[in-house]
Amino acid sequence: MKNNIAIIGGGNLGQAIGSGLLSQGFSAKKLTITRHKTELLSKFKTLGVHVTSNNAEAVKEADVIIIAVKPYKIESVLKEIQPEVKKEHLLISVVSDYSIKEINAHLTSSPTVFRAMPNTASSVNESMTCIASNNAKTKDETVVKSIFDALGTTIRIDESLMDAATVLGACGVAYVLRFIRGMIQGGIEIGFDAKTATDIATQTVKGASELLLQQGNHPEAEIDKVTTPKGCTIAGLNEMEHGGFSSALIKGIKTSYDNISD
Repeated sequence: MKNNIAIIGGGNLGQAIGSGLLSQGFSAKKLTITRHKTELLSKFKTLGVHVTSNNAEAVKEADVIIIAVKPYKIESVLKEIQPEVKKEHLLISVVSDYSIKEINAHLTSSPTVFRAMPNTASSVNESMTCIASNNAKTKDETVVKSIFDALGTTIRIDESLMDAATVLGACGVAYVLRFIRGMIQGGIEIGFDAKTATDIATQTVKGASELLLQQGNHPEAEIDKVTTPKGCTIAGLNEMEHGGFSSALIKGIKTSYDNISD
């Protein structure tokens, strides 16, 4: 991995990336995180991370630049850091709905540019990160992959699928959490206290995911293992489907995609 990393934008995602890197042994002294209100990054400063509100200064000292600002801020940030961005820099944008072509239009030095879409599970090293670049060298892709592999799992996709990756991988965290919340609420209704219901629901979701990840089966194959004739599982599943469970989820994903693609 290249030496110094600057995360431009220490919001939720920027902090999640920073926390993930540090938890995997990346040196705090080689990490810079920027934010207008630097006091909100005090926990990183305590750990030895360089914290600043000066984006240009952060870029000047970095080998790898990770832009993690809100979409409406990226153009002003690119204009601010442009004088300090060199051809040798590796620039990674985790900003949704802003293409590599648009990024390059604001830079004169032609650095290698990647787009990456991690999610907030970066902070616990369980992110699914999709990365894309138009003409990066293998060595640069290796560097980018090493950064995000420290945060979870990384896959390479075509940039044309980056909006879809945002919806399924990043927005998807919220969908899954809402499902877990529903399980907890149902658990409380049938007799558990909130903490016990939370423990059961979260471990059950984790276990279901591991079944698919480790065994590579289709979800329906695992569902068949727990649905017996006239049993309570199939009765509950059918009731959920009568209520539009799968359809609502698919429609929600499609609506998010239509919104980000507008």
